[in-house]
Amino acid sequence: MTKLIQMIFVLAVGLVVVLGAGCQEQELPSEKKIRLVAAENIQLKKELEQSDKEVESLKKQHDKEIKQLKEDLTKCQKQKEALEKQLQQNIKEQLDDVLTAVVNKNAEVREENETLKSEIEQLKAKVKQLEKELEERTEMKVRPREEP
Repeated sequence: MTKLIQMIFVLAVGLVVVLGAGCQEQELPSEKKIRLVAAENIQLKKELEQSDKEVESLKKQHDKEIKQLKEDLTKCQKQKEALEKQLQQNIKEQLDDVLTAVVNKNAEVREENETLKSEIEQLKAKVKQLEKELEERTEMKVRPREEP
């Protein structure tokens, strides 16, 4: 039995040594894995920093473009207001020109109308006078002549 206990003891120690050696071998790949993960983390941090720099650069560029677009929009709005004001002024001037022309033409037509009315009155008077003269002449011809 002592031999049996010794054998079990030897087997147990052997087993512990084998298991211990097996665990140590697993730790080595695990250390390699840790180093690989650490190296990968460092690389990922570098890539992340680079991406952050690119994002910041793009953000600055975007902000600059937005600022330029806002300035362009403001400039266009001012030009639009100036053009609308000029258009209103042109319309007013054209209406004033047309109105002035119409008023002047109206005055000319009224003056001509008054002249024509005066001429008509003169012609009517002349027609009456001629009718009267005609009537008198007609009466003279129609009357028999008296012999003295």
